[in-house]
Amino acid sequence: MMFNVSIALNWILFLALFPIVFFWMRRAWRILIQRDFSEVALRKGLPPENPEKFAPYCAIINMIGGFIIAFVIVGVLMGVLDYATWTAIAGSTIWMKFIFDFILSRNAHPIVPKKKA
Repeated sequence: MMFNVSIALNWILFLALFPIVFFWMRRAWRILIQRDFSEVALRKGLPPENPEKFAPYCAIINMIGGFIIAFVIVGVLMGVLDYATWTAIAGSTIWMKFIFDFILSRNAHPIVPKKKA
């Protein structure tokens, strides 16, 4: 096997999955077990007025994403998933997690029109 840029990028992508799983599962742990709502549905770095209301949704988003990425890691290490499959699953999961977090944060921070004097 000859080392080239494609192989290096594949390894970087695969190795990046490990911290992604760690941070997503840690975030779910903090929300569900430690009851820390400081990272729930952030918008401009601030949590919503009632973060307990949105905490289960945020925890579920993080847990599902973490479990799918962990499945991908195990599948690659066992040789079950080929390159096209595991990159598609990992990429889709990462993007969907970002999109669902964005949707949740926008629902948690509704736009309230200002009253005119």
